Amino acid sequence: MRSARQFFKPLAIGAPAPLLDIPFRPSRMIHFFDPSNPKMAAKVPSLAKRCDILLGNLEDAVASDRKVAAREGFIDVARSTDFGSCQLWTRVNSLDSPWLLDDISHIVAAVGDRLDVIMIPKVEGPWDIHFVDRLLALLEAKHNVTKPILVHAILETALGVANVEAICAASPRMQGLSLGPADLAASRRMKTTRVGGGHPSYLVRADPDPAAPQAHRPSAQQDLWHYTLARMVDACVAHGILPFYGPFGDIRDTVACEDQFRNAFLLGCVGAWSLHPVQIELARKVFSPPIDEVLWAKRVIDAMGDGTGAVMLDGKMQDDATVKQCRVVVGLARMLAETDEALSAAYGFDAPPQVSPRDDAGVSAADPPVAAEGP
Repeated sequence: MRSARQFFKPLAIGAPAPLLDIPFRPSRMIHFFDPSNPKMAAKVPSLAKRCDILLGNLEDAVASDRKVAAREGFIDVARSTDFGSCQLWTRVNSLDSPWLLDDISHIVAAVGDRLDVIMIPKVEGPWDIHFVDRLLALLEAKHNVTKPILVHAILETALGVANVEAICAASPRMQGLSLGPADLAASRRMKTTRVGGGHPSYLVRADPDPAAPQAHRPSAQQDLWHYTLARMVDACVAHGILPFYGPFGDIRDTVACEDQFRNAFLLGCVGAWSLHPVQIELARKVFSPPIDEVLWAKRVIDAMGDGTGAVMLDGKMQDDATVKQCRVVVGLARMLAETDEALSAAYGFDAPPQVSPRDDAGVSAADPPVAAEGP
C-alpha cells in the first residue's frame, strides 16, 4: 500500500496530478451508444443536449468483428461533437481481452483531453485498478493530457463484490462504481436470466391463516439486488466516490424500470444506466429530487436556523439529523438547477447562473450535496 504522502502524486513523470476530490456533476443517467453503428453515432450531438453522461460502449453488445470499428467510431465522435455540459465516457473491453490495450492507448492518444471517465468492466480487486491507474498515467504523460482521466468500475463478479471496499480505495482516479447485475448473476450462479430488476419467484409469503389454512396467502416480490446495491453505496460514500445503478434490460417495462431506478435513488445512487432513449427521461425524472420534497426540505432548513436544536414543523419534529437529510435533498436540487431553468423555477431557486461548457467545478463526491448552504 502506498503511503498517504505518495497517494496523490502522479504515477508517471509528466502525468497530471491526481484529483483530491471527485467532482459531482449532474450524473442522472449514463446513456450507452454503440460507436460502431453510424446511425447511433449520428444521434450523439442531439443526445448530448438531453443527457448528463454519454458513454461510447466498446464491450458487451459489440460483436468481436466490430470492436475496432467501435473504437475508431468513438474517437471520431469524441473529436467531432460539442458535448457542452454532457460528460463523455467510454466503456473499454475487459482486462483479459485482446482489445483492452489498444482501446486505452488509442483513445488516450487521440482524445485523452476530451474524455472524462473510462469504465472498466468485471473489476475483481484493487490489482485491476492499479494496472489501469499506472497505464493511464504513462499514456497521459506521453500524450500531454492535462487533466487526469478518471476510472469507473463495474461490479460484475462475486469476487468484485467481496473486494468492493478495496476497489473503491485503490486509486485517486476512482470516480465511482456501477452494479452489473447480469454478469454478477452468472458469477454467483443465480437462477435468473433477467438483466436487473426483481424476479417473481424471489418473494416473501404471509403465514397461513389458522382459521382458513387453504385461503389465499398474500406475497410480495423482493429485490434480488438490495444487499449488493446497499453494500456498494456504503463503500462508495466511505471513499468519496459515486454509486450508480446499472442496466434495466426490459426496455418495454417502463413501470418496473422506474421503480428500480427509484429504489436505487432512495438508497443513495446518483444515477443509472440508460440503454434506450425512453430510459433517459425516466432517469432524469427519478434522479431529480421531487419538487414537493425540495420545497419541504427548504422549509426545514429555514426553520432550523444554524442547524442545531429541534423545532416542530407541521406536527413533525425536526432536529440536527433531519436538517442534514434536508441539505442532501436541497444540495442535489440546487446543483441540478444550475443548468436547468425549468427545475430551477420548480424548486423555487433564483435564475440559474450561466455554466461554461465542460466546466468540472461542482460539488465534491467526498462531501455530496450535504454541503450546500441553505435553501
